[in-house]
Amino acid sequence: MNFLKSDSRLTHCRQFFEWQCVFKFVFLYLYCSVLITDWIMVKQNGFYDASVALGRGVGQVMFQDNALSGLLMLVGLCFGSWQMAILALAGNAVSTLTALWHGCNREDIRNGLYGFNGTLVGIAAGVFLRFEAVSWGLTAVSVLLMVVASALSTYIVLLFRRQKYVSAYTMPFILAVWLLLGFCRLCIPQVLAVADETGQAADKLVFLQATFGGIGQVMFQDGMWSGLFFLLALVVHSPKSAIYTIWGSLLPIVLASMCSTDATTVNAGMMGYNGVLCALALGDKTVFSFLWATAAVTLSVVLQQLGLYCGVPTLTAPFVFSVWMILLIRKKMKTCC
Repeated sequence: MNFLKSDSRLTHCRQFFEWQCVFKFVFLYLYCSVLITDWIMVKQNGFYDASVALGRGVGQVMFQDNALSGLLMLVGLCFGSWQMAILALAGNAVSTLTALWHGCNREDIRNGLYGFNGTLVGIAAGVFLRFEAVSWGLTAVSVLLMVVASALSTYIVLLFRRQKYVSAYTMPFILAVWLLLGFCRLCIPQVLAVADETGQAADKLVFLQATFGGIGQVMFQDGMWSGLFFLLALVVHSPKSAIYTIWGSLLPIVLASMCSTDATTVNAGMMGYNGVLCALALGDKTVFSFLWATAAVTLSVVLQQLGLYCGVPTLTAPFVFSVWMILLIRKKMKTCC
């Protein structure tokens, strides 16, 4: 039985918040902090800096350079799956340690810039790989693959930093997971999780569920509580970001409805999460930034529709490609003017 998807404890966790789950991921959070402490530059503040690096490594998934925001996002993950919260921290720790081992800029590490891609890789491993209590062999292989992919995401970040044309955003996570899935399908398909087809199709669009689902799906969570805590994490650090997040989730719902997209897909937030990231990446206090962000959100919906139609695990690729294209258009317009 896959303990990440079908175990009765996971079902119970989605219905009632179990404090024992909080203790588990807090314990791992502290353990990862201790693990990183000896690598931190300021020894007397090592534990604090390590904790901040981990918290910001989660928060930076949604562009929040704030450890408290990261902690609230972890709580949101626990509402969906405490196991995925643990995997998120594990991927975060691996990618951060990889950066430390390579002597990367300590301030960048402390700000979580090398941790957020690993965080996403860890969560993705819980979605795509098999972690089964009855098969420790498969679980061990899945853990090993998660560690390798998390470390690989840091190496890809380092490659992106060698050029000055585009920002990496979550592309290291995307490439690492695509390579992971390609390797598994070619060499060890038995480690891949079987898709759950037991869910019932939705008869109609549930607007509130779709809105918070679009926010939660930034970290693979379709529950309203997860989305609510992610939004709260944004309010704590940047109310402006929270407003853009809501806009980035709402607009794709409208666009998808106009295109007669399946209600189940929209309710699950599958059309909105890339829009959320686009709005966060480009949104600012000016009218023009709002328009650019809106254009990127619209483009991300088109790319997500195309990816779903082709059966491709898009991850956050529509977000990255949309922002890259909008930034390129904006640069060309400035050059022409």
